[in-house]
Formats: sequence, C-alpha cells, structure tokens
Amino acid sequence: MYSYEDRIRAVKLYIKLGKRTCPTIRQLGYPTKNALKSWHREYEHSRDLQVGYVRSRQKYSDEQKQAAVEHYLDNDRCIASTMKALGYPCRGTLTVWIDELHPQVRQRIVGRAPNVQHPLELKNAAVIELCTRKTSAQEIAQKLAVCRPTLYNWKNQLLGREAPASMTHHNHPPSAPDLTELERQAESLRHDNRKLKLENDLLKKANELLKKGLGVDLQLLSNREKTLLIDALKHTYTLAELLAELDIARSSYFYHCARLRMPDKYADVRQVLSEVFHGNHRCYGYRRMHAALGRRQLSLSEKVVQRLMKQECLIVTANKKRRYGSYLGEISPAPENLINRDFRADTPNEKWLTDITEFHIPAGKVYLSPMIDCFDGLVVSWTIGTRPDSDLVNTMLDAAIETVVTSAIRPVIHSDRGAHYRWPGWLSRVRSAKLIRSMSRKGCSPDNAACEGFFGRLKTELFYPRNWKDITIEQFIQIVDTYIRWYNEKRIKISLGSLSPIEYRASLGITV
Repeated sequence: MYSYEDRIRAVKLYIKLGKRTCPTIRQLGYPTKNALKSWHREYEHSRDLQVGYVRSRQKYSDEQKQAAVEHYLDNDRCIASTMKALGYPCRGTLTVWIDELHPQVRQRIVGRAPNVQHPLELKNAAVIELCTRKTSAQEIAQKLAVCRPTLYNWKNQLLGREAPASMTHHNHPPSAPDLTELERQAESLRHDNRKLKLENDLLKKANELLKKGLGVDLQLLSNREKTLLIDALKHTYTLAELLAELDIARSSYFYHCARLRMPDKYADVRQVLSEVFHGNHRCYGYRRMHAALGRRQLSLSEKVVQRLMKQECLIVTANKKRRYGSYLGEISPAPENLINRDFRADTPNEKWLTDITEFHIPAGKVYLSPMIDCFDGLVVSWTIGTRPDSDLVNTMLDAAIETVVTSAIRPVIHSDRGAHYRWPGWLSRVRSAKLIRSMSRKGCSPDNAACEGFFGRLKTELFYPRNWKDITIEQFIQIVDTYIRWYNEKRIKISLGSLSPIEYRASLGITV
C-alpha cells in the first residue's frame, strides 16, 4: 500500500527520466513495473492521482482467514498441506495472513560468519602438527580456533587428498608413535612445502621478467631465460634447487651467465639500425635494412639483421584502407589492354602507368596522381591536390610529356577505366603527344598492379604508421611531395641491386 505522496513522486520521477521504468525503480526502490505504468496512465488521463486506493470487495471472510491460519499452525506449519486441505488461498495470501495474525511465527535472524583469512605460515604449522599429532584433530582445531574440517581442507590444499594413515581417525586408541618416522614425515612435508613455494616464485618471476603467462611450462623456456630466472631467485633458494627445478645443466647456466655479462657486440649496429629505420620513414624491412647496412660497410647476415630489428622493436606497420575509385561508367570507348599485366620494360619511357589514390586525414581529403615508369619504378611526374578533377591528371600528364619531348620514343600510357582518362582534355593531350593508350579491364585492379603496388608502399611506409591529427592539408601535401622525391632519389630497391631508381639510371649512364 503506497501513499499518495509516494505514488505521485514515482510518476514525476518516471516522467523526468524519460519514462524509463528500470532507472526509476532502481532510484526509489519501489514499485513494480506494472504498478508504475498503471499510475502513469492514471496521471496522464486525469492529470492527477486518487488520494486513496479504492478498496475492492473482500474475497475471503475473517472466519476463512482464521481457519486457514489455525490449520497451518496445527499441521506442522506446512503451507502446501493447508492449501491442499482447504482449497484456498494462494501461497502468497496465506503468507500475508500468517504475518498479520501471528508475526512471531516467521521471525528469523540472518547472519553471516566473518571471512577470516589465515596466513600461510599458520596453515603450514597446522598441517605439520596435524600429521605429527599426539592428540586428536579436534583438540588441535580448538587450539587454533578453527573447525576440524578446516584442518583437513588445509591439508588437501597443501599436500593433496592422499592422506597418510596418521591423519585417519581411529576408534581404537593409537599405538605409541615412532619418533623417527614422525620426524621423517615432518621433514618430507617441509620439503614439499618449499618445493611448492619454489614453483610459485618461478612462475611469478617468469611473468614479471619474461612477460610469460602464469600457466607457462617452465621446461619449455630457453636456457637463457632460465638463467635470468635463476639469477633473480638465487638469493632466496640454493643453486642446486633452482637448477633441478628448471632442468638446466650447471655448465649451461654458467655459460649463459658469462654471455649475459659480456658486452653487446652489436651495440653500434643497433644504433645504426635505429638511425636508418627512423631516417627512412620507418618503412625498411630487414632485406632493405640489410642492403642499407651493406652500403655503410657493415657486413651482417639477413637473419642477424632480422633478429636485431625484432629486439629493437623496429617493426614496419601494415594496414589496409579503402581505395578511392573514379569509375563513372563507359562514357567513351575504351582502348585495348596492351600492357596485359606485362610490367617489364627494357628501356626507360617504354611503358607508363597512372592512377589516382586518396588520403583521408582529419583535416580533409588529399588526392595523388603519379606517372610510374615500368623500367625501374621511377615516378616520372606527379600532382597532389584536394580535388580529383581533370586538372589533377592533366597537369600530371603535361609534366610527364615534357620529359619525352626531345625523345623519339612514345610510351604506352596505361590506366584504369576512370572518367579522368576518358575526358576530352586527356584524350587531346594524348593525341598531340602521340602517346599510345591502354586500359585495364573493368573492375580489375591487378591489370594495373605495378601502380597499385606503388600506392601500397607509399601508404604502408608513410601514411598508415603516423597520426595526422594536427597536420594541415598544406603540410600533408608537402610531406607526400618530399616522400616521392626521397622515393626516386634515395629509397633502396632490392630489385635494382640495392639502388634507388635515379641511382640505378646513373649507374647505367642514363640522365634524368
């Protein structure tokens, strides 16, 4: 039974919280969901609530109520038997009648024993005393202020359920104990306890020093890792205990101790690796890093370089993002695919590839349109802008045509089926320069794989690893332009004999 003030408070809070029943009931502690919704419907209908409840006609008489309660008290206080014998009422109603007429019947006291945490030393001493006892386990439990089953639970936790005969309660009086045997058992218990503590400490140190999980198998660790664990715990346990527990030979331990004390012979190489990695947009893998060290007269194997890079966390990030697409349909006839995925060229300016890619940074979108030479991957010309319009590709094409004005060679220029390469401005420039057009098949990016590969390298090495939150559009355009110039002039390509495209042409006597 809720008062008028309680009901009106609940309805107003229900409306204030956006008619959400659960937060309203959680905050007030009452009523039920159906009651709250019923009160709200009444309030919406009459803009107020009734001052008091309208009492319904009483379903059961006072004599029936008294008879039901007396039957409950006279028949072992069983609610089920009362309902079955009388045929009324329901369990909840009978409970209310009992609380109303005889409240003392259902009084109860609820309590909870305190959760006492006993130290490990007390448990060890109790288990030893239990195993070597001269009195009963009950007396030991009373002395420690615990119950008798608690002693056996501690024994099961520390020693397992394989209880010795001395732990079994006998009805007949025990014979005189053998002191030598009891001392032997006590020593065995102390030894087992120390071994368990040693295993626990080793697992903790493996998690702390080696970043291994607490469930790691210590036998699968390398000898170097086992040596680190032994050095960390040798002041707590004897060397013999640690060597036996980790299953490592004494000679192997001292060998790795000597190795750990030796100066790092790759200290200078590590510094050079970091300088080369960070100085080349953090994009060199171990193969190009090996080539870069060779150019600095540092001779190391690729496996050593790979291992040192892993130890120094010099990892090249590789993420994938959605590419920009410029296909608008067949707005003009498409030429034949003359390249046909053959991206090899014997001379410069024999095959050119072009496409458009998109960079989405917080400051906005930037688009790049390059012209790639299949001979060595040189970026012949490029345009960077904020709109993927005809001026972006036409400007790039004009700059590329200027590089072959004095040459008799007319390259094949290959692109996808984007609208930029089918507009009149592009077509007229290609005809004037007597270039040969070639196009990929519809929706087939592998037909222009060499150009797509350049975009992938650019984004993997420059775009994805960095955070561009505080970079403006103008700054980003300048960064991309700087990268392309470094790509042409300095970036090592293993396929070119660990030379950059411009260095490769210079080695062949070709002027750029």
